[in-house]
Amino acid sequence: MSRPVDSAVDPRLKSETWGTQFEGEPEADEHLDKLREECGVMAVYNHPEAARMTYMGLYALQHRGQESGGIASADGESVHDIKGMGLVSEIFTDEVLARLPGYLAIGHTRYSTTGDSALLNAQPISVESTKGLIAIAHNGNLINLGTAKARLERDGAIFQTTSDSEIIIQLVAHSKCNTLVDCMAEALKQVEGAFSIVMMTRNRIFAARDPHGFRPLCMGRITGVNGEPDTFCFASETCALDLLHAKYERDVEPGELVMVSEDGVTSRIFAKGVARASCIFEHVYFARPDSKVFGRWVQASREEMGRQLARESGVPADLVVPVPDSGVTAALGYAAESGIPFNFGLIRNHYVGRTFIEPTQRVRDFGVRMKLNPSRALLEGKRVILIDDSIIRGTTSRKIVRMVRAAGATEVHLRISCPPTISPCFYGVDTPSKEHLIAANKSLEEIRQYIEADSLAYLSLIGLTHSCTAGDPPSGMAPGDFCTACYTGEYPTQMVDVSEILPAKVFA
Repeated sequence: MSRPVDSAVDPRLKSETWGTQFEGEPEADEHLDKLREECGVMAVYNHPEAARMTYMGLYALQHRGQESGGIASADGESVHDIKGMGLVSEIFTDEVLARLPGYLAIGHTRYSTTGDSALLNAQPISVESTKGLIAIAHNGNLINLGTAKARLERDGAIFQTTSDSEIIIQLVAHSKCNTLVDCMAEALKQVEGAFSIVMMTRNRIFAARDPHGFRPLCMGRITGVNGEPDTFCFASETCALDLLHAKYERDVEPGELVMVSEDGVTSRIFAKGVARASCIFEHVYFARPDSKVFGRWVQASREEMGRQLARESGVPADLVVPVPDSGVTAALGYAAESGIPFNFGLIRNHYVGRTFIEPTQRVRDFGVRMKLNPSRALLEGKRVILIDDSIIRGTTSRKIVRMVRAAGATEVHLRISCPPTISPCFYGVDTPSKEHLIAANKSLEEIRQYIEADSLAYLSLIGLTHSCTAGDPPSGMAPGDFCTACYTGEYPTQMVDVSEILPAKVFA
């Protein structure tokens, strides 16, 4: 394992949007005090309402990205695509979906990690070439972006976007191989980093995962009625298949390229012998608890994280309270293991939009209070254990601890269902640079003092990997099969220059 150039020492990666989290400095918005979801991808083959089915799948995957969405459909001859900024339900009305005819479609919901946050970079991205029209939707992040892009531009490629996802489709378009499948396999061998992708031509669907298997991608099937051919679906998470009443078949394997056409489903392995490095944070936070990710139910992993937390860092208390929604499942596990009652001492307002009128700086903690409200009847006079999935900058944790204490709690003990986050991610997760990660700059005691908790404990790395692999039935994953770079600083890919991680435009 090698370590990329640390973003903390490269001034080009410093971002004003992250602000800081330490005493004496202004606090940034609390919605930035989380690792942001990457993207969600969806594909449907052989359904008369493929675009509508894709929309429903994206609706189930909305938690993976709320910035933009898009769907491209095809009927064997023509390709139609519609993209927009905002939530999929805001973009795709019945009238809009009616403009996407065809029996195959791919879709994407985006949170940008490279490239500008603009409609220009909304996906799917389509390129017309000598190979025909190819559309792509990509979840992940490429780390050899600069090198690949420069070479393609020398070969005459004209890029439509600043998104790294277009690199893959341009590599396909410029391949000298004879068949489209060979072109795709060759292109995928040339990029490094995280990618779970779906691609579409006028009559075929393709799905692929990077050789490390960083991001999830699964395949499902809807049995045809009255002898009609089956419908095949691909999705970032199984919860999307559930909404479509599609039966989960299997995961797309790391290093595998799957093609669905009128001849059926075919598979090709384009990379072998690469160490598995699936993102463990999918189980900690990103994926929905009702999804099966990397062969294991997320609900089972998170409950075990809570149980393991109770074993490692139990403390006498009267009430276990989750920080909703991401802390709920781990809190259930903690309460079950410790025997301490569980209750919703913090109530979340689910109707707070992505934007609202900001208060003046004098109204502190307003943003958190817009989303969470403490239940004084439950908290007053109680020793409370708060369960959350992570601490990134610490600003939100401090606000929540203060809120619970102000509601009358006599003690507030914070328990985190993963280890301290000390390093940024380069594989499709939007993280602040190292200088803004509180655990990379402060000791455990200093963090406890900053967030004003009576005690603070994180889940150990061993406890986390155990939680994501142990149990009945087993997941099929071993503890060493996960990428834990955000907790260890050890990355599963070779060292790259920081200028190859993000487009030059980002540094302007």
